Amino acid sequence: MSKPRVLVIEDEADIRELIRYNLEQEGFKVREAPTGEEGIVDARKKLPDVILLDLMLPGIQGLEVCRRLRSMNETRNTPLIMVTAKDDEADIVAGLEMGADDYLAKPFSTRELVARLRSVLRRGPASEAEPRDAVASVGPLEIDARRHEASIDGSALKLTLAEFKLLQALTDNPGRVFTRAQLIRNITGGDTHIVERNIDVHVRSLRKKLADHGHLIKTVRGVGYKIEEQGAETTG
Repeated sequence: MSKPRVLVIEDEADIRELIRYNLEQEGFKVREAPTGEEGIVDARKKLPDVILLDLMLPGIQGLEVCRRLRSMNETRNTPLIMVTAKDDEADIVAGLEMGADDYLAKPFSTRELVARLRSVLRRGPASEAEPRDAVASVGPLEIDARRHEASIDGSALKLTLAEFKLLQALTDNPGRVFTRAQLIRNITGGDTHIVERNIDVHVRSLRKKLADHGHLIKTVRGVGYKIEEQGAETTG
Protein backbone atom coordinates (compact mmCIF):
# COMPACT_ATOMS: atom_id res chain seq x y z
CA MET A 1 0.00 0.00 0.00
CA SER A 2 1.42 3.39 -1.00
CA LYS A 3 2.27 5.96 1.64
CA PRO A 4 -0.16 8.90 2.03
CA ARG A 5 1.37 12.02 0.45
CA VAL A 6 1.30 15.17 2.58
CA LEU A 7 2.16 18.63 1.29
CA VAL A 8 3.29 20.87 4.15
CA ILE A 9 3.01 24.60 3.35
CA GLU A 10 4.91 26.26 6.20
CA ASP A 11 7.46 29.09 6.14
CA GLU A 12 9.43 28.13 9.27
CA ALA A 13 12.15 25.65 8.30
CA ASP A 14 12.52 24.12 11.77
CA ILE A 15 8.79 23.43 12.00
CA ARG A 16 8.77 21.87 8.52
CA GLU A 17 11.71 19.66 9.47
CA LEU A 18 10.01 18.56 12.70
CA ILE A 19 6.74 17.81 10.91
CA ARG A 20 8.55 15.91 8.15
CA TYR A 21 10.53 13.78 10.61
CA ASN A 22 7.50 12.85 12.71
CA LEU A 23 5.20 12.16 9.77
CA GLU A 24 7.78 10.01 8.01
CA GLN A 25 8.09 7.99 11.22
CA GLU A 26 4.32 7.41 11.00
CA GLY A 27 4.41 6.20 7.40
CA PHE A 28 3.63 9.40 5.48
CA LYS A 29 5.49 10.74 2.44
CA VAL A 30 6.13 14.47 2.93
CA ARG A 31 6.77 17.34 0.52
CA GLU A 32 7.49 20.87 1.69
CA ALA A 33 6.75 24.38 0.43
CA PRO A 34 8.02 27.47 2.30
CA THR A 35 5.58 29.92 0.69
CA GLY A 36 1.98 29.95 -0.45
CA GLU A 37 3.01 30.54 -4.07
CA GLU A 38 5.27 27.48 -4.07
CA GLY A 39 2.64 25.44 -2.31
CA ILE A 40 0.01 26.19 -4.97
CA VAL A 41 2.43 25.27 -7.77
CA ASP A 42 3.50 22.07 -6.01
CA ALA A 43 -0.08 21.00 -5.29
CA ARG A 44 -1.08 21.38 -8.94
CA LYS A 45 2.04 19.68 -10.23
CA LYS A 46 2.01 16.63 -7.93
CA LEU A 47 -1.43 16.32 -6.37
CA PRO A 48 -1.01 15.34 -2.69
CA ASP A 49 -3.42 13.21 -0.70
CA VAL A 50 -3.73 15.91 1.96
CA ILE A 51 -2.44 19.48 2.46
CA LEU A 52 -1.26 20.93 5.77
CA LEU A 53 -1.46 24.72 5.41
CA ASP A 54 -0.11 27.32 7.83
CA LEU A 55 -2.23 30.49 7.87
CA MET A 56 0.63 32.87 8.69
CA LEU A 57 2.75 32.88 5.53
CA PRO A 58 4.93 35.48 3.79
CA GLY A 59 3.50 36.87 0.56
CA ILE A 60 0.19 35.15 -0.06
CA GLN A 61 -1.47 34.48 3.29
CA GLY A 62 -2.85 31.06 4.14
CA LEU A 63 -6.53 31.95 3.73
CA GLU A 64 -5.87 33.19 0.19
CA VAL A 65 -3.87 30.06 -0.56
CA CYS A 66 -6.84 28.00 0.66
CA ARG A 67 -9.23 30.00 -1.52
CA ARG A 68 -7.08 29.50 -4.62
CA LEU A 69 -6.64 25.78 -3.98
CA ARG A 70 -10.40 25.39 -3.61
CA SER A 71 -11.03 27.33 -6.84
CA MET A 72 -8.85 25.03 -8.97
CA ASN A 73 -10.22 21.79 -10.40
CA GLU A 74 -7.07 19.83 -9.55
CA THR A 75 -7.17 20.62 -5.83
CA ARG A 76 -10.83 21.42 -5.24
CA ASN A 77 -11.48 18.17 -3.36
CA THR A 78 -8.05 17.61 -1.82
CA PRO A 79 -8.37 17.33 1.98
CA LEU A 80 -6.87 20.41 3.63
CA ILE A 81 -6.02 21.08 7.28
CA MET A 82 -5.14 24.64 8.22
CA VAL A 83 -2.72 25.46 11.02
CA THR A 84 -3.10 28.66 13.03
CA ALA A 85 -0.85 30.11 15.71
CA LYS A 86 -3.92 31.70 17.26
CA ASP A 87 -6.69 29.56 18.66
CA ASP A 88 -8.98 32.34 17.47
CA GLU A 89 -12.54 31.53 16.49
CA ALA A 90 -12.58 34.16 13.73
CA ASP A 91 -9.55 32.57 12.05
CA ILE A 92 -11.03 29.10 12.41
CA VAL A 93 -14.43 30.10 11.04
CA ALA A 94 -12.86 32.02 8.14
CA GLY A 95 -10.72 29.03 7.21
CA LEU A 96 -13.57 26.54 7.36
CA GLU A 97 -15.80 28.85 5.32
CA MET A 98 -12.99 29.16 2.77
CA GLY A 99 -13.05 25.39 2.32
CA ALA A 100 -10.63 23.88 4.87
CA ASP A 101 -11.70 20.47 6.16
CA ASP A 102 -10.20 20.81 9.63
CA TYR A 103 -7.82 22.95 11.67
CA LEU A 104 -5.01 22.66 14.21
CA ALA A 105 -3.95 25.36 16.66
CA LYS A 106 -0.25 25.69 17.51
CA PRO A 107 1.31 24.21 19.50
CA PHE A 108 0.06 20.72 18.67
CA SER A 109 1.35 17.24 19.40
CA THR A 110 2.51 14.75 16.79
CA ARG A 111 -0.21 12.39 17.96
CA GLU A 112 -2.91 14.99 17.33
CA LEU A 113 -1.47 15.92 13.92
CA VAL A 114 -1.37 12.30 12.78
CA ALA A 115 -4.93 11.72 14.05
CA ARG A 116 -6.25 14.72 12.12
CA LEU A 117 -4.45 13.73 8.93
CA ARG A 118 -5.77 10.18 9.08
CA SER A 119 -9.23 11.48 9.83
CA VAL A 120 -9.47 13.71 6.73
CA LEU A 121 -7.91 10.99 4.59
CA ARG A 122 -10.70 8.62 5.68
CA ARG A 123 -13.23 11.14 4.38
CA GLY A 124 -11.89 10.99 0.81
CA PRO A 125 -14.13 11.59 -2.23
CA ALA A 126 -16.94 9.17 -2.89
CA SER A 127 -15.78 6.24 -4.99
CA GLU A 128 -17.27 5.49 -8.39
CA ALA A 129 -17.89 2.00 -7.03
CA GLU A 130 -20.15 3.17 -4.21
CA PRO A 131 -23.31 1.04 -4.17
CA ARG A 132 -25.83 3.86 -4.60
CA ASP A 133 -28.41 3.42 -7.32
CA ALA A 134 -30.26 6.72 -7.41
CA VAL A 135 -29.69 10.42 -7.33
CA ALA A 136 -31.06 11.84 -4.07
CA SER A 137 -33.10 15.02 -4.40
CA VAL A 138 -35.04 17.52 -2.33
CA GLY A 139 -36.91 20.05 -4.44
CA PRO A 140 -34.39 21.63 -6.87
CA LEU A 141 -31.43 20.09 -5.02
CA GLU A 142 -29.86 16.91 -6.40
CA ILE A 143 -26.92 14.84 -5.16
CA ASP A 144 -25.25 12.13 -7.23
CA ALA A 145 -23.13 10.07 -4.83
CA ARG A 146 -21.45 8.05 -7.58
CA ARG A 147 -20.24 11.11 -9.44
CA HIS A 148 -19.66 13.06 -6.23
CA GLU A 149 -21.69 15.93 -7.68
CA ALA A 150 -24.38 18.22 -6.28
CA SER A 151 -26.52 20.71 -8.14
CA ILE A 152 -29.30 23.22 -7.47
CA ASP A 153 -31.73 24.09 -10.27
CA GLY A 154 -29.36 22.22 -12.59
CA SER A 155 -26.32 24.34 -11.69
CA ALA A 156 -23.33 22.57 -10.18
CA LEU A 157 -22.41 23.39 -6.59
CA LYS A 158 -18.75 23.72 -5.58
CA LEU A 159 -18.56 21.97 -2.21
CA THR A 160 -15.79 20.89 0.11
CA LEU A 161 -15.66 17.21 1.06
CA ALA A 162 -17.16 17.94 4.46
CA GLU A 163 -19.96 20.04 2.94
CA PHE A 164 -20.76 17.35 0.38
CA LYS A 165 -20.99 14.60 3.01
CA LEU A 166 -23.10 16.78 5.30
CA LEU A 167 -25.49 17.72 2.49
CA GLN A 168 -25.60 14.13 1.32
CA ALA A 169 -26.59 12.86 4.78
CA LEU A 170 -29.41 15.39 4.99
CA THR A 171 -30.63 14.87 1.42
CA ASP A 172 -30.63 11.08 1.74
CA ASN A 173 -33.00 11.48 4.70
CA PRO A 174 -35.40 14.38 3.97
CA GLY A 175 -37.37 15.43 7.04
CA ARG A 176 -35.13 13.54 9.46
CA VAL A 177 -33.58 15.66 12.21
CA PHE A 178 -29.85 15.08 12.75
CA THR A 179 -28.04 16.17 15.87
CA ARG A 180 -24.68 17.86 15.35
CA ALA A 181 -22.98 14.77 16.77
CA GLN A 182 -24.72 12.56 14.20
CA LEU A 183 -23.64 14.85 11.38
CA ILE A 184 -20.06 14.75 12.66
CA ARG A 185 -20.19 10.94 12.49
CA ASN A 186 -21.53 11.11 8.92
CA ILE A 187 -18.71 13.41 7.86
CA THR A 188 -15.86 11.70 9.69
CA GLY A 189 -16.94 8.09 10.07
CA GLY A 190 -16.86 8.33 13.85
CA ASP A 191 -13.77 10.47 14.37
CA THR A 192 -14.35 13.04 17.10
CA HIS A 193 -11.75 15.66 16.18
CA ILE A 194 -14.35 17.86 14.50
CA VAL A 195 -16.25 19.91 17.09
CA GLU A 196 -19.93 20.79 16.94
CA ARG A 197 -19.37 24.46 16.09
CA ASN A 198 -17.68 23.30 12.86
CA ILE A 199 -21.02 21.80 11.79
CA ASP A 200 -22.68 25.20 12.24
CA VAL A 201 -19.99 26.78 10.06
CA HIS A 202 -20.47 24.16 7.34
CA VAL A 203 -24.24 24.68 7.44
CA ARG A 204 -23.85 28.45 7.09
CA SER A 205 -21.54 27.91 4.14
CA LEU A 206 -23.98 25.47 2.51
CA ARG A 207 -26.86 27.91 2.89
CA LYS A 208 -24.83 30.60 1.15
CA LYS A 209 -24.00 28.24 -1.72
CA LEU A 210 -27.65 27.21 -2.03
CA ALA A 211 -28.48 30.93 -2.34
CA ASP A 212 -32.25 31.36 -2.80
CA HIS A 213 -32.74 27.76 -1.69
CA GLY A 214 -30.76 28.02 1.54
CA HIS A 215 -34.04 27.70 3.44
CA LEU A 216 -34.12 24.00 2.51
CA ILE A 217 -31.79 23.36 5.44
CA LYS A 218 -33.80 23.92 8.60
CA THR A 219 -32.51 24.54 12.10
CA VAL A 220 -34.34 22.56 14.77
CA ARG A 221 -33.66 24.55 17.90
CA GLY A 222 -31.92 22.64 20.65
CA VAL A 223 -31.45 19.58 18.43
CA GLY A 224 -29.69 20.10 15.10
CA TYR A 225 -30.61 20.26 11.43
CA LYS A 226 -32.84 18.70 8.81
CA ILE A 227 -33.61 19.27 5.14
CA GLU A 228 -37.04 19.42 3.54
CA GLU A 229 -38.73 21.25 0.71
CA GLN A 230 -41.78 22.49 2.61
CA GLY A 231 -42.12 24.10 6.01
CA ALA A 232 -41.12 27.18 7.96
CA GLU A 233 -38.12 29.27 6.98
CA THR A 234 -34.80 28.44 8.59
CA THR A 235 -33.91 30.21 11.81
CA GLY A 236 -30.62 30.37 13.62
